[in-house]
Parts: sequence; structure tokens; C-alpha cells
Amino acid sequence: MQKLQGIAVSPGVAIGEALVMDNEGFRIPRRFVARDAVVDELERLDKAVEAAAWEIARNRDAVARELGAQYGAIFEAHLQMLQDSRLHDELEEMIRQRHYSPEYAVSRTLRRYAQVFQRIESSYLAERANDIFDIEKRLLRHLLGHRREGIAHLTSPVLILAHNLTPSETANLDPKFARGFVTEVGGPGSHTAIVAEALGIPAVVGTGSFLSEVSGGDLVIIDGDKGLVILQPDEETLALYRHEAEENRTLAARLEPLRDLPAETLDGVHVDILGNIEFPYEVDHCVDRGADGVGLYRTEFLYLGSDTEPTEEIHFDAYSRVLNTMNGKPVTIRTFDMGADKMPNMPAMEDERNPCLGLRSIRLALRNLPLFRTQLRAALRASALGNLQIMFPLITTLLELRQAKMVLADVMEDLDEHGIAFNRDLPIGMMVEVPAAVMMLDRFVKEVDFLSIGTNDLVQYTLAVDRSNKDVVQLYNPADPAVLRLIKTSLDVALGANVPINMCGQMSGAPIYTMLLLGLGLRRFSATPAAIPEIKNLVRKVSIDQSKVVAAHAMNMENAREIKSYLTEEMNKALGKTRT
Repeated sequence: MQKLQGIAVSPGVAIGEALVMDNEGFRIPRRFVARDAVVDELERLDKAVEAAAWEIARNRDAVARELGAQYGAIFEAHLQMLQDSRLHDELEEMIRQRHYSPEYAVSRTLRRYAQVFQRIESSYLAERANDIFDIEKRLLRHLLGHRREGIAHLTSPVLILAHNLTPSETANLDPKFARGFVTEVGGPGSHTAIVAEALGIPAVVGTGSFLSEVSGGDLVIIDGDKGLVILQPDEETLALYRHEAEENRTLAARLEPLRDLPAETLDGVHVDILGNIEFPYEVDHCVDRGADGVGLYRTEFLYLGSDTEPTEEIHFDAYSRVLNTMNGKPVTIRTFDMGADKMPNMPAMEDERNPCLGLRSIRLALRNLPLFRTQLRAALRASALGNLQIMFPLITTLLELRQAKMVLADVMEDLDEHGIAFNRDLPIGMMVEVPAAVMMLDRFVKEVDFLSIGTNDLVQYTLAVDRSNKDVVQLYNPADPAVLRLIKTSLDVALGANVPINMCGQMSGAPIYTMLLLGLGLRRFSATPAAIPEIKNLVRKVSIDQSKVVAAHAMNMENAREIKSYLTEEMNKALGKTRT
């Protein structure tokens, strides 16, 4: 059994077989072969070994010719390892006796060899592990060829283990079969993490290197609450986590009756709890959990889920589906919020070394007006079908906001000329997610109908922490006093101007912060559908006066660790839990 500590980005516990994606995007399956297919599979292995040996010999001769025999010897060593009779016998035994597929036999055997070298206290011998990984990749390349198996078309339940998953890869996962995932890199608040939460599957990122220590089909536990990954767990650990998974299911069932009850504090103050969604089908989860509307529809996944730019009709169909399902409840569509590096059919940006500070979100929209207008046209057309609001992301200056509103007004005029119906009184809002916006909020409130605090980016920009960089991710903390002061300022300004304000970042879906936010004045929370019952349950167990005391005390504390510890303690008291 081996434990890996990473960063928890989507809660829950998942137990199952590993599906390993190596750095080249190979899916290494655990597949058994039929008894009558063994001879054919052994022949396929022999052909792969023969092809790999020819490649290595060709490289050896070419390098020896150009650089000398001593450099060609590197490939000669690879050739000797590949043609080792012990390796061949072991692979044949796995296929003939255990009916493993050649791909699985190759991966499992060579990774075990590599681990032996990695454990030896010699830097020279440890480096030989890389030679073995090279042979593994070469054999897999010949075995899989054009049959590389993607993760978008899974047919059985698995836990995905990868170096990294792109947002588009994650967006195309089927939660029926992708029961959870782990990546070696990444951090909280990344698009990949956000999609995991949306899919409702446990996920852990930023574990550091581990793929060489696991093979497809190995039993794995993903603890998305503690950020823990357990490879090949023992029976005691397995029983413990199965019990925990059952408790989670019991809690979800116990909170189900809250669906039709109002989110109202003990002293009678109503709180709106809305849902965050990425995909149209998630609106059903919002309805199932009694959401008061959709507080954030992240539209960028219309782009990330496809290799082509979405048409106006694709946008319109998605928005119409959500509005019709919400049946008159508010739906807030945020215009696309991503960088040029993530957009299909867009040339790569030169010197875009830090996309978080580069051409993204509203900046990208204002530089690509046809793209922006397509989305706005679809949203305006959909506004005739229900209670729709439009929100602009990453607003930093008044000029940006005014330019975005001008583009929207121009699209309205165009629709008007063509006699196309839309809501002329459509509410327009903006995200508050950079310190500059907070500092200028007294001006912004005069030009918008509503505001929404996006804590994922607000934390990142306030603390100068790239939330996807595992080397600094420990500094990414919503409980930091600087972040809390900016949130308090935002709430004070909005409430003072009588402008509705929502919070839609991951912070609003974490029960640990509910009392603090209530005490600071927040009355509109937007969270993933799965988090709604827990937030509602806590709201109904506390009073505003009680929450104000908690908020006042937390705001006087000096560091994030103390604040989180205190908030956890107060949350557990409110829920009647004993501290463990």
C-alpha cells in the first residue's frame, strides 16, 4: 500500500481500478484476452518486440556513425534489455497463463523493473529506470499503434490517473464510467478542477510524480475530501473507505428532504442558494436539489468541449435548455472566461508566459468581437424565453465594462432591426475577481444591475499565487485575511448602494465559510449542485446574529490557518458535531 498526498479539488471517495494515462497520452488498459486468442496475442507481442528492436538498432548505428561507438552503446544497452530472455519469458507467462493483454503485461512488468532501479541508492542506476520507461513506451507505441484509446469513450468504471488532464479532456469525461481522477500536476480553482466538481466526481491534483509506480487495473482509492490517493490499499483501509463512502450516501439521503424547504436562518432571514453549472444537463441537478436559480453558467465549456468554434445556434440551444428547465428562476450567463491559449482555431500567442495575466476573459472578447457578438446574440435571443442575466468576467477598469456594454447594446440594436425578440431590460452584471475592481467598486455599482464575487480568481490575484502551480499552491488560501478584507469591502459597497451581490467561487460552496459570509452580509450563494444541500442545511441551523459574532472574530485574526481552524470549530458546533 502506498499513500500520496495531493490537493483536494472535488469532494467524495472513489474506489476502483486504475486507468493510467502516461505522458504521451497512452491509455494503458487492463484487458484480459480470451483463451483462444492467446497465440495471436503472443504473435502480436513478438512483432512489437521485433519492430522496436529494429528501431533501436537503427538508432544505435546512426548515433555511432555520427558521434562514435561510445554513444551508440546507450542504444545497444536498450536492445539487450529488450531482447533479454527473462523479460520475454515473464511477458509470455502473463499472456499465456494469466491471459493478460500484451499492453498490460508490458506496462506492469517494465514498471516493476523500473521501480527496482529507482529504489537503489545510486544516482547512476536510478537513471536506468528512464531507459526502461523508454522501452515500455516504444513497445506500447507498436502494440497500440493507431488504436490509442482515448478517455472520452470509456465503457467500464475506472479511476483515471494522469500526469495532467486538459479542461477539454475533463469536459468530455462520462461520469458514469470516469468515477474520479488524479493528476500529478495542477491546483485548486483550475478549469480541470472546476469540471471535476461539476461532474460530481472525486478528484485530487498536484500529487507529484507517481505514474511509474502504478499500472492499469491496480486498485486505487481517491479521497477527494483529504486530497489523499492510496495505491493498492490493504483490506483494513479498503473497509474503512467503503464505510465512509456509505456514510456519504447516507448523508446525501438525509439531506434530500431539504430540497423543498427554504434556506432560512433561525432568525427568519431568507438566503438564496443558486447553482453553478458548466454543462446544460447540470441544470437538472440544480432542480433536483432545490436551487433558487443558476448563479453562474460557465459558458467556456461550449468551446473547450469541441475542436471547432461553437455556432450561435449551439449557444442558443444550450442556453434555452437551461432557461426552460429553470422555469422562470434566474439564470446568470457569464460570457466566456478563458485565455487565447485555450480557444479553438486561434493562433498561439507569442510570449504568453503567464496566461493568468494575459489575453483572457473580457480582454479576449473585446479583441475578438465576432466571437463575442455570436455569444451575445445567442444569449439575447434566449432571454426572450426566461429570466436571463448576462455577466462579464475579469472586469478591471470602467473602460472595459463600458466597452462590453456598448458591444451588447450594438447587438441589441441589430436584433431589433431584424425583428428578433429579446428582453430589453436584461440585467447586466460583472464579476468582482481582481483587487482593482474592489478598489473601484463604488464607481462600478453605478453602472451594473448586480455583482458576483469570483473567489477563485480573487484569491489568485490578491495573493499573487498561480492556482495551477503545485510549488506555490499551499499559499492559495481563501481564508487569508487580505482576501477576507476584500470580500467584506465588496459586500459593504454593494449593500450600501442597494445592488444585489452574489458569490460564485468555490468558497461559497464550502460549508466552512458559510457562517463567516452570512455574518459579513452575503445573502446570495452560488455553488455546485452537489454542495447546495449542505449549505442549506447549515443556513437553517444558524442565526444572523450568531454568524456576525463569528465573522467579527475571524476578521480580527491574523493568519489563514487560525481562521480556518476557528471556522471549522464553529461550523461543527452549529452542526452538532464533535471535534475529531
